[in-house]
This record gives sequence, structure tokens and C-alpha cells, in this order.
Amino acid sequence: MVTVIDHPLVQHKLTLLRKKETTTGDFRRLCREISLLLGYEVLRDLPLEPITIETPLEQMQAVQVSGKKLCFISVLRAGAGILDGILDLVPAARIGHVGLYRDHDTHKPVKYYFKVPEDMASRLCIVVDPMLATGHSAAAAVTMLKEAGAKNIKFVCLLAAPEGVAAFEAAHPDVPVFAAAVDRELDANAYIRPGLGDAGDRLFGTK
Repeated sequence: MVTVIDHPLVQHKLTLLRKKETTTGDFRRLCREISLLLGYEVLRDLPLEPITIETPLEQMQAVQVSGKKLCFISVLRAGAGILDGILDLVPAARIGHVGLYRDHDTHKPVKYYFKVPEDMASRLCIVVDPMLATGHSAAAAVTMLKEAGAKNIKFVCLLAAPEGVAAFEAAHPDVPVFAAAVDRELDANAYIRPGLGDAGDRLFGTK
């Protein structure tokens, strides 16, 4: 269900990301770099089609990505930290946004925004959110995408907790998860341990 991308550069940059002394600027840069590296693995099975091109020397048969453009779905607000990096790989991809926040008492997701491209059924949708903690927000976002017609979905995060993986898998067993690491556990406040703190606050310097 979960593919942990353990490339040495991903793990090195993740260590830097975890450090409490990492500045806001460095945190943003590292998120972007890690997400770009994750993107190579997430998109490795994109379908290709033949195309005839002219090089400076001769005509040749080459390949290009086939089908509809990809759709990257950012779970607001922290999803922006991963979106920028993975978008560097496919600048022409469509972008959607799902606005959710976690109720501090119930730890359940509350929806406040939803905007995605048309023709979701014919697109590969990559949902990005730095943390898969309880799994409730991720599951809610994917449910909304399925209701909008999406059929081919992948979920990408930096860190996951075993509890979040289990909850997400129970809700959406057909959606693969890609992560840089699966950490030990959730604490009483539903934070991933050892984790890296609140990804949104560290990305935007709000705490």
C-alpha cells in the first residue's frame, strides 16, 4: 500500500527537514527538492506514445507522454510545499485545490474549499500533502475527488504515521501512497512522532 522512497538524497534532505533549527527558507527549499525527487518515482509508470521528430541531423522515432495532462491536487494549505517541486517536473499539468483544516478537538477534517479541473475521469490525479497523520484529511480529499469523477489517483506525502496509513487504506484501498518515511506513531495531539513539527507552520513561518 505504501511505497517508501528511500533514495539516499531523499533521506538526507529529510533529515535536514526534520531538524528544529532549519529555517523557514531552508524548509521550503528542502520540501521542494524532496518532492521533485519523489515525483520521479510517483510518475515512473506514465504511459508513452511514439512520435516522429526532426533532430538537427535526421528524422527519428521518439516517445512522449500520452493521454490527458496530469492533474496535481494540493491539499491546502501545506500541500503547496510539495506542489511546487513536483510541478517542476510537469509544468503543463493542471492543478486543483482541496481546502481542509483539522478540528483541534475532534481531529476530523473540515472542508472550506474545493476546485478541480474538468474531465477528472480521464486524468491521473496526484494528491499532495506533506503529512499523512490521522489519515482523515487525506481520505476526505480523495473521497471528494472520486465524487468529482476521478478514477486514477495517487497520494504523495513526506511523512506518514502507521495509524494514518491504516485509516487511509481502509477508506481507499485502491489509492497507492508514496512517502519519504513512515514514522513511529501519532501522539495524543495527532502529531507524527518523531516527525518534523507542523509542516504548514514551518513552511509559512506562522509559528
